[in-house]
Amino acid sequence: MARIFPPDLMQAQREWTRTYDALAAEPFRTFLRRRLQLLSARIASHPYWSVGAGRSSADHVELRRQARAAEQHEKRPA
Repeated sequence: MARIFPPDLMQAQREWTRTYDALAAEPFRTFLRRRLQLLSARIASHPYWSVGAGRSSADHVELRRQARAAEQHEKRPA
């Protein structure tokens, strides 16, 4: 069963994914590195992780998987 994450956490992960992809394309963009660090801190310090249900590393992986799937779904032509 897929875990349902808070919308703000999912949005932060989606922004992290977009920023990571942009940094991979242009590795010397300092502002992208700073944005990635900011988003990483925002994701890691989100209150969701402090509750018992969100503590496993599998939850972190599932968040990234769902965010990546949402990005792919959004990019598909209609």
